[in-house]
Amino acid sequence: MMTTPTPEPSPDDVARGLAEFERHLAEQVPALPATLPALPMETSGQTKRVQRLRAEVAEAHLLADLQDDAAPLLLDTPKVRKRRKQAREAARLHELGQDPAMRAWQAARMRRLLVAVAMVSLTLALAWSTAGVQAFAAEDAPQWSPAWMFAWLVEPFMSMALLFVVGARAYLATRGQPIISPTLVRIEGLFLALTFGMNVWPYLPWSLPDGETFKVSGVVLHILGPAIAVAIVIALPIVLGAFAALDHGRDEGLTGLTYSANAHDPVRTPGPDVARLIDRARTLIATGELPEAPSAYRLQRGLRCGMDDARAVRDALNHPTTN
Repeated sequence: MMTTPTPEPSPDDVARGLAEFERHLAEQVPALPATLPALPMETSGQTKRVQRLRAEVAEAHLLADLQDDAAPLLLDTPKVRKRRKQAREAARLHELGQDPAMRAWQAARMRRLLVAVAMVSLTLALAWSTAGVQAFAAEDAPQWSPAWMFAWLVEPFMSMALLFVVGARAYLATRGQPIISPTLVRIEGLFLALTFGMNVWPYLPWSLPDGETFKVSGVVLHILGPAIAVAIVIALPIVLGAFAALDHGRDEGLTGLTYSANAHDPVRTPGPDVARLIDRARTLIATGELPEAPSAYRLQRGLRCGMDDARAVRDALNHPTTN
């Protein structure tokens, strides 16, 4: 039997066979899934450190964008709101303080306070001198004897008489009609001189018992009460008269008061009681209690009025044709 020899494959046959083989192998390999499973963070590089840094960078970008927005700067902090509220309150209180009714109320309240303080101080001063007067009046009377007991009444009834005069002058001064009476001044001086003398006399050098040394401190301590009483009696009517002369009108500006003696311009419009003050000044001039051409200071002291009214009275007296 004869066999036919197999011919040698040509290069094209070889290439074609290799292509068929590769296609066969490709058909035999299973298809890969569409999504590959996520690799572990350690293998993909997404470690916790990387995540923290990524979050920090993202936060920095957001903060950089927000810092350009000025809206937070336009909001008032609690401290600013508190200060703004205080400023508004101060402004309204200042405006209220310029109201004539409020100014009158403030003056009345201050006047009541000053009168209360003055009367308490006067009462304590007279009470302080009561012991000294009692020692003077009792002399050597036995303790708890009738003379010793009645000696405690000397200062109280004298103080009550003094408070009667002071109270009347103070009250009328608040009504704008101060009492200008030399007689009342002499009565006050008499009471105060008696109180002063009875307090000091037992402690003077010639009144001390034999063997007792004179001490200035003893005299000063017993002078203290009468001295305070004298100061209050003199000052209280003057202070209350000044309160009565207050003008509670609204201030129109901050321009200071001016006065021209040559032009005879008053400092302000005189009060409605200037005519009465002029009549009283003429009466005092006629009685010799004021000089023929008194100064504004003498008129203020004599009439117990404000300096502005005193100047108006002085101008009226010096230029009667213009009154």
